[in-house]
Amino acid sequence: MGRILMQYLTSKTEPVVANLIDSDFNELKLAATKLFNDATMLGGKGFGMSLLRWIASFAAIYLLVLDRTNWRSNMLTSLLVPYIFFSFPGSLFHFFRGEVGKWIAFVAVVLRLFFNKHFPDWMEMPGSMILLVVVSPDLFALKFRNNWIGVAIDLLIGCYLLQEHVRATGGFRNSFTQRHGISNTLGIIFLIVYPIWALFIH
Repeated sequence: MGRILMQYLTSKTEPVVANLIDSDFNELKLAATKLFNDATMLGGKGFGMSLLRWIASFAAIYLLVLDRTNWRSNMLTSLLVPYIFFSFPGSLFHFFRGEVGKWIAFVAVVLRLFFNKHFPDWMEMPGSMILLVVVSPDLFALKFRNNWIGVAIDLLIGCYLLQEHVRATGGFRNSFTQRHGISNTLGIIFLIVYPIWALFIH
């Protein structure tokens, strides 16, 4: 009797569950279609460039932090500071260029000057990044950042870092097989994809 009741309940609930799942997938398809249509109406290629700019900036920050913590390399990773300067998203750039950035730069300079023993080595690059954002002239901060010149500088830095990374790992294929290889290589590739796309758009 119990088995017959279970079969009856299963046969009645399976179509209901299947219909619910189908309707959920249809709603997801409609939402994805609306998102795609709205994104193309709002910016199209510009939306993609903005997204790539955010990804490239955070990839550069990731590589900078990784180099300062456990990925010691012979590459000139201090070039990531100007890369971040030129590719940092506008809203965050202006936030750090304002009063918040001035206070962070002030504290970093005071710590570096007067409490040198308590200033960790890994804070030098982020401190210099904030200092560069705060004190850079408007020609660099406003004109070159939003121009093809800044994008070209980013492309040169990205190509140089990729070439040095591939050379240090012994080839492009080996750069994916070493410890931290995939994340480092993908991060450096993101550094190149954004400027290529930005030059393509301009």
